[in-house]
Amino acid sequence: MVVMGSSSCCSVAVVGAVLVFVLVLDGADLCDGGKTSTFVRKVEKAADESADMPLDSDDFRVPPGCNAPQQVHITQGDHVGKGVIVSWVTPDETGSSEVLYWSKNSEHKKTAKGKVYRYQFYNYTSGYIQRCTLNNLMYNTKYYYEVGIGHTVQQFWSIAPPEVGPDVPYTSSLIGKLLIQTERSPITNRIHKKDRLLYVGDLSYADNYLDHDKVRWDTWGRFVERSVAYQPWILTAGNHELDFAPEIGENEPFMPFSHRYHVPYRASNSTAPFWYSIKRASAYIIVLSSYSAYGKDTPQYLWLQQELPKVNRTETPWLIVTMHSPWYNSYNYHYMEGETMRVMYESWFVKYKVDVVFAGHVHAYEQSPKYSAFREASFGHAIFDIKNRTHAYYSDYTSYLNSWHRNQDGYAAEADSMWFFNRIWHPIDDSTSV
Repeated sequence: MVVMGSSSCCSVAVVGAVLVFVLVLDGADLCDGGKTSTFVRKVEKAADESADMPLDSDDFRVPPGCNAPQQVHITQGDHVGKGVIVSWVTPDETGSSEVLYWSKNSEHKKTAKGKVYRYQFYNYTSGYIQRCTLNNLMYNTKYYYEVGIGHTVQQFWSIAPPEVGPDVPYTSSLIGKLLIQTERSPITNRIHKKDRLLYVGDLSYADNYLDHDKVRWDTWGRFVERSVAYQPWILTAGNHELDFAPEIGENEPFMPFSHRYHVPYRASNSTAPFWYSIKRASAYIIVLSSYSAYGKDTPQYLWLQQELPKVNRTETPWLIVTMHSPWYNSYNYHYMEGETMRVMYESWFVKYKVDVVFAGHVHAYEQSPKYSAFREASFGHAIFDIKNRTHAYYSDYTSYLNSWHRNQDGYAAEADSMWFFNRIWHPIDDSTSV
């Protein structure tokens, strides 16, 4: 089986976007370790206030206007891509939870009405978090939408994903983390409005600060609005989304994350927003939670047990799984942290011929068609480009992004690329025997 995961480490502050992944085959045999890059990054320092971008940085700027919407973002709103969840925060008062939207070729504006949420975490009270779902959208169609009705109106746009089908091409950017609270990396300038993005965990890093400083969720949300207001990100919860802090009386895991970032988990019969599935073009994407219970007969276990047999590989040939903690990791850091989940689920991935797994958590890059075929002690962003039902191309560089850039120095570095062959429609010998 081909399993692939990415790695972005989590207990040390780093700069910029992170992507690392692991790719392995069936069996437990080890090979010679493949190739290791000669690049050596500087020793990372723990997060401290001297390394932070100032809270009054332009990147975190509060938009002008009366009760102006901020932290606008969209996520897929149903299982097949014909819906979108629009979320935003109004700082001063509830305001309107309505969204006006229309297609590019239509002058008729439709209205959808949402709901308002707030939460408290220790000594922090959130703004008014608005959530509204737009339904029955047309595939591959550009839509404009407006929020802040009645106060300060802001307009955005998004292109609905392509129709689900076996040979529909689909390109997605891959990022393991964007730690933008610290000194800004050149990679953070490369988040594009047009990027469809798979994000494998660790968002704001608010838990790195005293009392899990929730203002950092607000600054994070304002920063990434430049991308996620225009393209729905597919989000995976990482350990920095846990925010489990009994020492300050906060015993509910994932509270800020689950209030702020909504996903269509009920559409795939999930019982919680931390594990779910969606369809995108020719891909069936399953999101798992490394930090929710996954042992036998837990809700996540029972859901995945029922979910994998449902995947119709004639309709969606590519079966992709995301998680945060990698099952395969030859680095010392976070070594074998994903081992218990691997023991629980690896045989299922083999049985149902999962094509690729993306994970995060380790501050290094690794991929392996055998075991650790390529390693580099750095991280950046990459592209997974599905061509048709048989072939997909992974690269750390693309024509429109020019090349992969490391977080540390911003220099272009063509580090790794490879073709993937679909395990149902283009099977190859993937044994690990030498």
